[in-house]
Amino acid sequence: MFCRRVLPFLAAGVVLAGLASAADASAAGPPQRDLTVMSFNIHHGGGTDGVVDLDRIASVVRANHVDVVAMQEVDRHYSARSGWADEPAELAKALDYHVVFAANIDQDPPAPGKPRVQYGTAILSRYPIVHWSNTLLFRSPDQEQRGLLRADIEVQSVRVSVFDTHLEAYSTIDRQTQALQVADLVADARPSILMGDLNAEPDAPELQPLFGALTDAWPAAGTGPELTYPAEGPVKRIDYVLTGPGAQPRQCTVVTTNPVASDHLPMACQVTVSR
Repeated sequence: MFCRRVLPFLAAGVVLAGLASAADASAAGPPQRDLTVMSFNIHHGGGTDGVVDLDRIASVVRANHVDVVAMQEVDRHYSARSGWADEPAELAKALDYHVVFAANIDQDPPAPGKPRVQYGTAILSRYPIVHWSNTLLFRSPDQEQRGLLRADIEVQSVRVSVFDTHLEAYSTIDRQTQALQVADLVADARPSILMGDLNAEPDAPELQPLFGALTDAWPAAGTGPELTYPAEGPVKRIDYVLTGPGAQPRQCTVVTTNPVASDHLPMACQVTVSR
């Protein structure tokens, strides 16, 4: 089942100077591009101080010069907790980025004429998003619906598949099944980057299929403290950047630019991608 509710892409563009000549490019092999990516569970914009402030979320992305950010726990006209805001659109406008949003929870409006009540994940990109889809993942009847959002992003002639997910928090069986699904769904993409809140630590058995299919960027390129949750006094790493074929992590950090902005600390990585 696919959710294909597309928000308008917002104008954004970066032109990098100094491109090599065709002859130089041929001699150097396949084209490579460097990206800064971030996984950020934004807790519907709610900070550890109890204040919902999307400007703080945007400022964290902006301060770290992020090209592509995968967000989890994003509200779209969801409830009074976030002022019934269209959070993906507001964040994209604040950053002047392209955006796609996946409504893993999609409910009828509270009243006639009101927008649908939605909650899920979003990918925001400095570069154009040329295609996207959302696959709903397995869930037990008493658990929250989860999904895998995919955005194919055109980074100066290199098309990168970026995936965003938020696995089940309270059922190991669900999380294990979802991890197997995700590993299968990302298998054919190249170059590929998977980001998200996986709700388990790196040694969790249910995550091992993902680590068999993809590279956990932190052991490969992480520097500094690795813990991401909770934001104030973190005790575990449950937020990830994973890279697939054609994507090489260069440096990863847990971002502490504004630890009050959400209940998770985001993880940012510099990644080199090639066709």
